[in-house]
Amino acid sequence: MHIQINQAKLTLVQGDITKENVDAIANAANEKLMGGGGVDGAIHRAGGPQIMAACNEIRARQGGCPTGQAVITTGGNLPAKYVIHTVGPIWRGGDDGEPDLLASCYRESLSLAVQHDIRTIAFPSISTGIYGYPTDEAAVIALNTVKTFLEERSGIDEVRFVLFDEPTYRCYENALSALAAQS
Repeated sequence: MHIQINQAKLTLVQGDITKENVDAIANAANEKLMGGGGVDGAIHRAGGPQIMAACNEIRARQGGCPTGQAVITTGGNLPAKYVIHTVGPIWRGGDDGEPDLLASCYRESLSLAVQHDIRTIAFPSISTGIYGYPTDEAAVIALNTVKTFLEERSGIDEVRFVLFDEPTYRCYENALSALAAQS
């Protein structure tokens, strides 16, 4: 499923983000950039030691990556040239700034993409795994944030959401259908 926003395409697919042939993939990282479980662990495993070495350099320089921010590294052995690591919020009920922090993850990642002339980027569903963010709410925030960014800025040809399983894909499909109906 996809919609067109100005010159860019916003696409949903179900699959494995580590296999996507795009300029960059986004990683749902932790603040220490140490790898971990879920998509973070899968990206580090598939990308090889070059990604961790680049994360180590970032940690030495700035201590990690705060929630809502993003940093960029090599893609290592991945098909993608770059990995944009962004730290989503841990769900604490929704009244602790989580929606703003989650939106910031997407904005900061897309800003880094434009700065590095990245034309195609794939995102997972940030914060909806072990961080516990409700997927239906996260999907609305993610897609609205990306739509607004693409309406206001040029330089990106495609933003692809690569969703690991059918329930997650359905949440994003419902949110994208609602978004398309509003336009």
